[in-house]
Amino acid sequence: MKAGIITIGDELLIGQTINSNIARIGKALTNIGIKVIQSTTIQDDKQAIVNALDLFMHEFDLVIISGGLGPTKDDITKETLTAYFKTELELNKEVLKHVESFFTKKGKEMLSSNIHQAMLPKKATVLENKLGTAPGMWFTKEEKIVISLPGVPYELEGLLANQVIPKLSSMGLTTEIYHETIMTIGIGESFLAEKIKDWENRLYQDKLKLAYLPSPGLVKLRITSYNGEKDKIKIKAYIDDIKKLIPEYLYSDCEESIFETVGDLLRKKKQTIGTIESCTGGRIANSFVEIPGASDYLVGGLVTYSNEMKMNLAHVSLVSLNEFGAVSEEVAKEMALGGKKQLGCDYTIAVTGIAGPDGGSIEKPVGTVWVAVAHPNGISTKKFQLNGNRERNIEVTTLYAVNLLRKMILGINP
Repeated sequence: MKAGIITIGDELLIGQTINSNIARIGKALTNIGIKVIQSTTIQDDKQAIVNALDLFMHEFDLVIISGGLGPTKDDITKETLTAYFKTELELNKEVLKHVESFFTKKGKEMLSSNIHQAMLPKKATVLENKLGTAPGMWFTKEEKIVISLPGVPYELEGLLANQVIPKLSSMGLTTEIYHETIMTIGIGESFLAEKIKDWENRLYQDKLKLAYLPSPGLVKLRITSYNGEKDKIKIKAYIDDIKKLIPEYLYSDCEESIFETVGDLLRKKKQTIGTIESCTGGRIANSFVEIPGASDYLVGGLVTYSNEMKMNLAHVSLVSLNEFGAVSEEVAKEMALGGKKQLGCDYTIAVTGIAGPDGGSIEKPVGTVWVAVAHPNGISTKKFQLNGNRERNIEVTTLYAVNLLRKMILGINP
């Protein structure tokens, strides 16, 4: 079954409100094997709604609309759909009773505009909205389905979960779908695609689909089968193959953060970690702290942003700071070793860099970062040259630093 999504609202087009409903609807449909082919966002305008409906009903079996069902004058979706499906509005007593109860519970007076929300198209199947006053509407025309839902995100989610998805499933319109996720770090999307192209070609020959889902510092790979769990063993074999192909970049075969992966490694080995951070300002330690049970392996962290703190807390020498500068391999090493002595842990991560937008030079441009990991067998360092803005440089440094730790724990060449 192929589907299209139409979201309605001027506030979405001008950027006043983030259009998160497309993601909510798309995820819900994908989870039951319905292929979302296209989405569009349009203004609160009758002709725009009609044009979008004409196009989508011609192309797709299922069209889901969100927005424009409220009580105000700019909410015109219901009236437009009533005309489109050549029907008329009638008072739905059950919906009116629900709306009255909704306002009674809140201790508020019900306005005439709220009563109008109980006026619904005769040809529509009403979808009860327990979280608000605007019900959903289900239309059928020439074996095509059009579903109209409110734009309020939590109301839309409730209707999807309690009405739309169960109804589609009961009609036998869904397909069993199976996903597996592979997490990679430290390699760009195009470079990753080049490294795994032969593996990917074999995947497609087996009628499996691969999606690249990049984010700063990471690329998530999602393998999809529309045969459900029948392909589970086959997909597991492909995951085993890619683990051997890119061990330095693949950090997990399930959807988890690098911090969860490294935390599990430390827990299993009964080892501990501490952080000494300059340009990341405590972000690495905080990322570990956000994981339940981090006290099993996280000892603590030092934020040594100034040179004085580098010397006082991490015992970096003034000579090194003057000779090499705060952003240097030598200082990163001293931070890691001094911090390890201070914190008394098995591993320490030290980071020092120029996050930007200022502070760079020809020799050390903005985005220059040194990471050092002190471990039971010595110390390892790596330089990164990043090219994002300040926030992105801090985010990627945090990820890359923890990935260097992962490699040290597993004995992978940095």
